[in-house]
Amino acid sequence: MLADNLFLKIIDKTIPAKIAYEDDQCLAFHDIRPQAPVHVLIIPKKVIRTHDDATAEDQMLLGHLHLVAIKLARQLGLVEGYRLVVNCNEHGGQTVPHLHMHLLGGRDMTWPPG
Repeated sequence: MLADNLFLKIIDKTIPAKIAYEDDQCLAFHDIRPQAPVHVLIIPKKVIRTHDDATAEDQMLLGHLHLVAIKLARQLGLVEGYRLVVNCNEHGGQTVPHLHMHLLGGRDMTWPPG
């Protein structure tokens, strides 16, 4: 995984991003290499390296990320459906060492995803 945490730089606003949502717990922004017509990354402001590193202390935050995904899906018009993806570690496809959700939609999502 990348040694530098790009997402912290986006949270700190030292790297620009097209922000879709922000509150005191998380930030959501449009992916610069979208894999669907709508592709938004939802990240906690708290640093949690991978999904495996989440603890019971993070339960409310993880639930909040899901509720933000629902809110964004509605705002972005994903009425036909959407997919949420959390990649974990390098073999799981995670490239930035910061827990994040991919909100994907705007087209039919095939299975298996790849």
